[in-house]
Amino acid sequence: MDRLSKVIIFSAPSGSGKSTLIRHLMGLGLNLHFSVSATSRPPRAGERNGVDYFFLSPEEFKTRIAQGDFLEYEEVYAGRYYGTLREQVDRQLAAGENVVCDVDVLGGCNIKQCYGDRALSVFIQPPSTVALRERLEARGTETPEAIEKRIARAEFELSFAPRFDTVVVNDDLEKAQAEVADKVRAFLKA
Repeated sequence: MDRLSKVIIFSAPSGSGKSTLIRHLMGLGLNLHFSVSATSRPPRAGERNGVDYFFLSPEEFKTRIAQGDFLEYEEVYAGRYYGTLREQVDRQLAAGENVVCDVDVLGGCNIKQCYGDRALSVFIQPPSTVALRERLEARGTETPEAIEKRIARAEFELSFAPRFDTVVVNDDLEKAQAEVADKVRAFLKA
């Protein structure tokens, strides 16, 4: 494996601004490439196997789980799996790419455990659950019941923050963007 390439793991409760921060980071010319995840759902129009996702049948996915091929995976709904294949991340690392994994907290902990010092785990934290609720309500995309579920999930996820290498509180977007960029740059140079 290429010793220079590394893994950067991002986890956060929904509504913390993780996707916005990752998008900013990806535009900084740091040779960052998303890991291509696997899913058991069928491809949507325009999606390509090996580019957008690796599309596996539920049976193939379960077989690969049993073989220990996944760094992390989750059954989001019955028979609907998503996960990160170790061979794909290793292939990207061998090609000299710094790999960005956008995963849930349990997946983030698993990937960090696999790659150790070669991985930087970053937890994006909302300023508070009150602010998180306001962000989710402002989106206007979910029912009050769905927001309650997301808040309960966020409280669970927040309990994992101490297990990450670094925590960035996203209460000021520009400040959080600068902090994430500084931490990732320092890690890649180390």
